[in-house]
Amino acid sequence: MTPYIFRRLLLIIPTLLGIMLTNFLVIQTAPGGPVEQAIAQLSGHSNAITERVTKTGSQETLNSTASPKKIESSSSTPYRGAQGLDPEFIKELETRFGFDKPLHDRFLSMLSNYLVFDFGKSFYRDTDVIDLVLEKLPVSISLGLWTTLIVYLISIPLGIRKAVADGNQFDMITSFVIIIGTAIPGFLFAVFMMVIFAGGSYLDWFPLRGLQSEEYLSITAFDCAMNLECVKDYFWHLALPIISMVIGGFAGLTMLTKNSFMDQIHQQYVLTARAKGLPEKRVLYGHVFRNAMLIVIAGFPSALVSILFTGSLLIEIIFSLDGLGLLGFEAAFSRDYPLMFGALFFFSLLGLIMNLIGDVMYMVIDPRIDFEGQS
Repeated sequence: MTPYIFRRLLLIIPTLLGIMLTNFLVIQTAPGGPVEQAIAQLSGHSNAITERVTKTGSQETLNSTASPKKIESSSSTPYRGAQGLDPEFIKELETRFGFDKPLHDRFLSMLSNYLVFDFGKSFYRDTDVIDLVLEKLPVSISLGLWTTLIVYLISIPLGIRKAVADGNQFDMITSFVIIIGTAIPGFLFAVFMMVIFAGGSYLDWFPLRGLQSEEYLSITAFDCAMNLECVKDYFWHLALPIISMVIGGFAGLTMLTKNSFMDQIHQQYVLTARAKGLPEKRVLYGHVFRNAMLIVIAGFPSALVSILFTGSLLIEIIFSLDGLGLLGFEAAFSRDYPLMFGALFFFSLLGLIMNLIGDVMYMVIDPRIDFEGQS
């Protein structure tokens, strides 16, 4: 197993390089880059999200730039909305955003900085990218980790029970609930619960912002874990967001568990175990479980990454939770390239590592699987 893990770790390097190169070429050559965003903002035509970002962060980049000087003759420029502006002003913007260098130089410079974990500063927040990611990480980890654990704790027992009781009343009732959970998007259920339970029109039981109340914001994570009231306050804030995400995520995993179990229950080794007179629980959990749960349990790392970085965007917006999903969305909308590429590098690296962990879990759960022997 060790040589396989070592080869996979080495493979992460060219894979990550390919991901970064592809996205760099697409994003850097797409219209509406940071120079155009700055021109639009100075002209009073910036989009709402750029305005929000610049209000919450520092405007040092733009404030320190000289006011645009209009010229009578319109010079040719690759930037929309820049006709009539002084070319020197455009060059100054390009220098500040790094667009005065060729495309390949910008890419190599970015990679060299990433090798020493220098992800640069956000264009519009005047804060280091790594600091922004670390600042938003607790929200995304809280949502992703607890949602994934609860989804697995619900889906695996429910899927096993449905497989054993296939076709009876319990299976039909739970299938109806699963259909409802699949049909209603998680964000729509979040809006419904916000209206009912969070002071919308009826009850005011749950808060709508942040992970903690104001009196606990200055407490460290360790001290909060030792304080029962702080822990209760933490889960009180997370209750509605996590329920919304669980509703939208448990249906698919439940059906995957059921189908995996049903496929294994009809295998010859199960019939043989039953013919030997083994108790049904021992047959199910001693023989069937390991084979049926292979794809379910081994998929835990990738499911965590998916929920952690992509599945929580709308939930963060609805419940005013400032996490990585919302940060990445705002960075893409405002063309904040350092933040976009820094987040992409972090997410891609974590995703590749999680995929490796998933493969290792395959071999741990079922030692018969040997990826080294596949070659």
